[in-house]
Amino acid sequence: MTAPIPRDIPDLPAVPGMPALFASPVPATAVVAPYRRPVAAVYRLLVALVAGAAVTVDLLLGSPIRVLTYFTIQSNILLALVMITTARRAWTARRPLSPLVTGGSLLYITITGLVYHLILAHASSPFAMTGGTVTGWQAVTNQVLHTVTPIAAVIDWLLLTAPGRLHLRMAATWLLYPLVYLAVSLGRGELILPGTPGRYLYTFLDVEHHGYKSVLGNALLLGLAFYALAVLLVALDHARPNPVRHRAKTGFRLQPPVG
Repeated sequence: MTAPIPRDIPDLPAVPGMPALFASPVPATAVVAPYRRPVAAVYRLLVALVAGAAVTVDLLLGSPIRVLTYFTIQSNILLALVMITTARRAWTARRPLSPLVTGGSLLYITITGLVYHLILAHASSPFAMTGGTVTGWQAVTNQVLHTVTPIAAVIDWLLLTAPGRLHLRMAATWLLYPLVYLAVSLGRGELILPGTPGRYLYTFLDVEHHGYKSVLGNALLLGLAFYALAVLLVALDHARPNPVRHRAKTGFRLQPPVG
């Protein structure tokens, strides 16, 4: 015989639920194994060495303090430092440098090349600086710092850098450095006696000849052009194809969902 089933079954205590798992960001390196990029590392190291050598020659040929005040020299120094850092990270399979830094260095060196070729070295420009003839090593470094390194930086961005890392919110941050450079340049000019050669390093910032109204107007137009260039770089960065795709070596291949 079996025991009778009681009519009233007491309520059982509720089973405690499983504790909720907290979402935590997982770095990409935990999912995809990092890989070395020796070609990118060697290329960037060469660009850094070329930029550093050209800056060093300019420092030896002129007054170091005066040379270091040029936007061209500062943008090339920044490019060399960024290239050395990114070369090391590419060689050791480490995470890329912040796009805020790499994008800024790309923008500044591009500004250096464009301003030189479109404004300073263009004979029809009202701010052309073609009065003196540059010869010897100075002519070589002049072309390296204004032509070779800007082109090399653009090539690295297009062919050796993953796309989609630059963002529009960075554009305003990148303009802080040109704004500070403008303020320092104008302040430097006020501290130097009028009539002193090289009081203002660039003709479009020469308050002595053009006055503050024209100089500030030029600065505003250049600032708008720099911002437009920054936005263009961001747009192109999201539109260009990925030149650094790397297929992980696994025993299976993931297939896209059907439907």
